[in-house]
Amino acid sequence: MATPARTLALFISDLHLQESHPRTAEAFFRFLEEHATHTRALYLLGDIFEYWAGDDDLGTPFHARVTSALRLLADSGVALFWMAGNRDFLVGQGFADAAGLTLLAEPYVTDIGGQRIALVHGDAECTLDTKYMEFRAMVRNPAWQQQFLAMPLEKRKAIIAGLREGSREAHTTKSYAIMDVTPDAIEALFDATGAAILIHGHTHRPALHRHGERLRYVLPDWELDAAPPRGGWIAIAEDGAIRRYGLDGVIA
Repeated sequence: MATPARTLALFISDLHLQESHPRTAEAFFRFLEEHATHTRALYLLGDIFEYWAGDDDLGTPFHARVTSALRLLADSGVALFWMAGNRDFLVGQGFADAAGLTLLAEPYVTDIGGQRIALVHGDAECTLDTKYMEFRAMVRNPAWQQQFLAMPLEKRKAIIAGLREGSREAHTTKSYAIMDVTPDAIEALFDATGAAILIHGHTHRPALHRHGERLRYVLPDWELDAAPPRGGWIAIAEDGAIRRYGLDGVIA
């Protein structure tokens, strides 16, 4: 079942696209062709790529295919919006221009279907993970990014590979609570944005949380190269209804 044509916006995150996960990538391309073409806007809320070493890596065949698929959707009239995740925060204007999308700073606040909605990736709200928050502050610093991007591409990729391995090892020792968003950070975000609805990813724990009269929707991650398969998206219709869809395009 396809997403209804009256859909105003779709939201996805945490696909971690990489050449070594072909089933996940193919599911993404099918989503663009079969579902995203029926919406007015597609919001990609971080970690769409497993990693991004810089816009000078656009020429690799896999990255070029992803970029071309997004550009085709944009050229069809769908507005594309991209928010950095903790894996692909080095995506820049070069990629945005090639893919035909708009880069968003976070938090981003918009009105969709008559509702004020705040969007974030979600990693900045995991404030109990103090070591990660220190790392995040470092790599999001423009001076650090400028210095890193000045390195040869292959050196950057080698450094990122080491960081990814370190991240996998660190996750085995971190508690469930540390790797989740904290209530104080979420409440502060609601208060600062004045939003009634928050949509984010990052935690890989899809759910609907109620914060008094305010609602927080957590997006699923995508993984079809392992069992059981995971994935899906959130849609907002013209009447303001917010629905969660599974990979089969059926309301979850």
